[in-house]
Amino acid sequence: MKRKNGIEFGDGWQTPLHGWYQHRDGLGIRSDVKSLSRERNGTDDVSVWKIFFQVINGTLVVFYSTGVRKVNGVGGNQYMLAHFPITKVLVVGTCAGIDKRFDVLDIIIPDRAVQYDCTVKEIEPLLKPSFVVPIDVTKYGIDGNATIGTADRAVVMWRDYLELQENGITVADTEAAAIAYICRKNEIECIIIKGISDFPTDETGLDPLQSNQEQINVYIANTPKVMTRIFDDYLQLFI
Repeated sequence: MKRKNGIEFGDGWQTPLHGWYQHRDGLGIRSDVKSLSRERNGTDDVSVWKIFFQVINGTLVVFYSTGVRKVNGVGGNQYMLAHFPITKVLVVGTCAGIDKRFDVLDIIIPDRAVQYDCTVKEIEPLLKPSFVVPIDVTKYGIDGNATIGTADRAVVMWRDYLELQENGITVADTEAAAIAYICRKNEIECIIIKGISDFPTDETGLDPLQSNQEQINVYIANTPKVMTRIFDDYLQLFI
């Protein structure tokens, strides 16, 4: 069987949740997908969990959603790598903008991913080398010059935003660098494709809860726009 690319998607992107594959005799449900569904959910109905298959550019691709934060991203991807012959993981979704050279709805393909909450920052650098994952995007014709920072704490507070700016972070999210890290451990290629949905705002003199809600509203409004751009204009470049 042809080996697969895996695409980890999130941020509430609505997709058909059914497993299928293209083979010589037409279209059908994969028996191993049904077995996995039965094992995990007690039913053959693969629509109850977030996975589906599609052939893109002649390559069988499995789409899956792991949920938010690092533990979900790492656990979900390790599960998929253990159960499917995935040779490349594409992490697609939204992110917070940090570098002011970029704008909302810009698509960022970083050449470096770092978990910045794995350090005692009072005595260690915020970007600890052991948690930095370089990503080779030049072979796809991309001049990589972007760093994505990942932490379980979303970038909402202005002081967090300024700290990431000072440390050269381009965009930030809560999963991507952790997924890149686990892919490196498995010797699997990982490409991150993220679209900026929002920028943090200075909540000084404002109600922090109201300021946060306004940022969330912007994020919700821009998420489908970002995901449409990624799927329409960028996805096939890496498959």
